[in-house]
This record gives sequence, C-alpha cells and structure tokens, in this order.
Amino acid sequence: MSEISPHIETQNLCAYYGSTQALEDVSIIIPRNQITMIIGPSGCGKTTLLKCLNRFIELEENARVEGKVLIDGENIYSPYVEVTEVRKKSGLLAQRPYPLPMSIFDNVAYGMRIHRLRPRHEIEQAVRHYLQVAGLWEEVKDRLHAPASQLSIGQQQRLCLARGLAVQPEIILGDEPTSALDPISARHIEKRLVELKERYTIVLVSHILRQARRLADYVIFMYMGKVIEAGIAQQVLSAPQHEKTQAYISGEF
Repeated sequence: MSEISPHIETQNLCAYYGSTQALEDVSIIIPRNQITMIIGPSGCGKTTLLKCLNRFIELEENARVEGKVLIDGENIYSPYVEVTEVRKKSGLLAQRPYPLPMSIFDNVAYGMRIHRLRPRHEIEQAVRHYLQVAGLWEEVKDRLHAPASQLSIGQQQRLCLARGLAVQPEIILGDEPTSALDPISARHIEKRLVELKERYTIVLVSHILRQARRLADYVIFMYMGKVIEAGIAQQVLSAPQHEKTQAYISGEF
C-alpha cells in the first residue's frame, strides 16, 4: 500500500436517496494514474459511488451525502469549493453515449468554448488532437461538420471521450462505458483507456469480471452499499481475502 499514490480518497462517505441509504461508511483510496475498477452485483452502490466523486449525485432528486471526498487532499464537498470546477476536473463516460445535438466538430469544441480554455484560433487544432487521442480522427476527418447523431454508437462513445478530454480533466469516470457497445467498439474504448492512464486517473464501474481482469490495476468490490474489499487487482481477483469477494469472483452470485 505504501507504493500507491492516492489521487482520490473518501472518508466515511454515506449517500442517501430520501430515507434509503445507498452508501455506508465508504472509506477508500483511488490511486493516481491507474485504472481502478469498481465491481459488484447490481444495486450495490457502484454508480452512486462514482457520482459522488464528481458531485453528480446532487443532480438526483432527494439525494444527500455525508462524509468527505478528497481530490488532491481537498474536500470537494466543502462549502468553499465551486461545483462546476469539480465537475470539470472529472470527465464522465456514461453507459450510453450522449452526443450533443450539433456537429462532430462542435461536440468537441463546445467545452473549450464554454470554459474559454483555448483562443479561437487554436480550437481547430485542439479538436483534431482530442479526436486523435480518442481514436476517432481518421474515421471522421472528412465529415467534421456532419451531425454527431450520424455516427455509430461506438463512434459516439469515442466522441464523448474526446469531448470529455477537451476540457482538460484530471480524472476520467466511466459508468459501464462499454456495456452498450459491440465487442469491436468496446475494445476500441478499452484500448484508449489503457493508453490514457499515463495522463489521467481512471475510475470505471463494471459488472464484467473479464473486463476487470483485462484493465484493472486496482479493484474495489462493493456489496449492499459497503466496500467489502479493495486492493491491487491481481491480489483481489486472484486471491480475495473476504468470503463475499470469493463468492462473487467464483460466480456464486
């Protein structure tokens, strides 16, 4: 554990939807520049935990959070923290891609324009750069001004990745980002994420153990709103210490 450099840390994190508790005393670290996979059965709190990491949880009706989420040592739930800056720091890939109702080019340029991250004369070059990083440039370079809705679902997910990277986040969050994709498109996304961890901290929710074995450097196993076990992926996936983790890994539930 001493070799791990934490980028994100939660301390006694609890989340509620109305009177229903979705997370109970979650205290974890998420290493910097690694792929952390949050695994566990459906309804165990994986997506809720992910949404707490960029304060998207606050967009849910009747949701509230207790405890701390520290990014680079700063509690993002402090009343002195600007929520838009928190969300800008953490790009999100959802289960299904949601391109904006505009051109391919404007999807990537949108965040840069809104946040004034680039001078106008640099935006075209930046759009090309992020489409290249997302592995989409060669497929769309001749139709940048076509509607993004004309892309395949796999291309749309890579476009959403490019759009998220364009606002210069530190962290990439993915809520089962390949679950709606065909196998070839899913591998495109996986390949990009492995390449991107050199520059970003990546946190993915997944219910696919094979994917966790392929991608994860660090694993967090959740059950019924609690973290049961967390650690280096090879250790947790090959020699889990907790009986519930053992049961989940072996396919008992």
